Amino acid sequence: MTASALFGTYARSDLDFDRGEGVWLETTDGRRFLDCGSGIAVNSLGHTHPHLVAALKAQAEKLWHVSNLYHMSGQERLGRRLTEATFADRVFFTNSGAEAMEAAIKTARRYHYANGNPDRYGIITFEGAFHGRTIATIAAGGQAKYLEGFGPKAPGFDQVPAMDLDALRAAIDPNTAAIAIEPIQGEGGIREIPADFLRQLRSICDAEGLLLIFDEIQTGVGRTGKLFAHEWAGVTPDLMAIAKGIGGGFPMGACLATEAAAAGMVPGTHGTTFGGNPLAMAVGNAVLDVVLEPGFLEAVQRKGLLLKQKLAAVVDAHPAVFQEVRGRGLMLGLKCTPPAGEVLAKARANGLLMVPAGDNVLRVMPPLIISDEEIAEAVARIDAAASALEQQMSKEGAVA
Repeated sequence: MTASALFGTYARSDLDFDRGEGVWLETTDGRRFLDCGSGIAVNSLGHTHPHLVAALKAQAEKLWHVSNLYHMSGQERLGRRLTEATFADRVFFTNSGAEAMEAAIKTARRYHYANGNPDRYGIITFEGAFHGRTIATIAAGGQAKYLEGFGPKAPGFDQVPAMDLDALRAAIDPNTAAIAIEPIQGEGGIREIPADFLRQLRSICDAEGLLLIFDEIQTGVGRTGKLFAHEWAGVTPDLMAIAKGIGGGFPMGACLATEAAAAGMVPGTHGTTFGGNPLAMAVGNAVLDVVLEPGFLEAVQRKGLLLKQKLAAVVDAHPAVFQEVRGRGLMLGLKCTPPAGEVLAKARANGLLMVPAGDNVLRVMPPLIISDEEIAEAVARIDAAASALEQQMSKEGAVA
């Protein structure tokens, strides 16, 4: 095989996918895989969804790019639909989740600047968080493995243990501008933040004059059975970063904000060349066409419960492989006992794709359109993978 010309930033498997349909992917050599990774929670409506394909084709034949120097009707429409369906009054479109978080960070800092408090720029986040790969967002996440080798950590970000209100209160000082949190830590291992803790954050922010930022890049657009995961807690943020599922596979993200939070973002304070381009807006609107259909989110809730129950049975049947199932909706995680990579390899050998995460967890995040029959098939393949690994572990133990 010819040496790759790509950066060596990924330990890529040798799987080379050529086509996909629904929850299925097919490699160039004809092997079929049931996709329970969804491109890391991106392919919310599966592969080659006909409504998304039609929307992209129709827009591609008309206009690809003009820049944000001009009015774009598709952008206005998607922005209006997002604000009507959420807490927000304003939307800034981006190309990715990291850019959406950057916009949220800048907006929070600019809010305090515009209100006469330029020294209030600090953002408090939580241990185990993941907010992106830019210099600012790796500082926001605070994980050493992502910071190593990139020079001094960008100032203005402090991490406290998740669910530790005393540590959080102690970290707030006159420079604090906002608190940022994922309602469920995805990269951190599908760790769900209790609803009461999110409510406490809202109260603290209101009392201290801070903005509350929710990172719903992975949890949003129906992944947990609500349009956004914070709805389960009945809490609304001031700012929210979204991406992944809103594009259904097309690169896009957005920062959503209340009118007050966004007031400081006047012309010249922020920008993007490609964010909100006509192609992305056509796909984003098509995704909402499906996700906002009556009964769609309720179906995700039902399927999520079904999948979690079936996975719990697999955990019970294979205690040497799995410890527990975590998560909500179709954002679930299997906590593994052996290295998660070993379980992942057996799953791939059984034609199933999952996504590794922190805390030795495998993420199980199929497209939201998965059927009950496909759920049963996915669980059967995970069960077979666990059985195969148990047999291997038994043989290795006997040899030892």
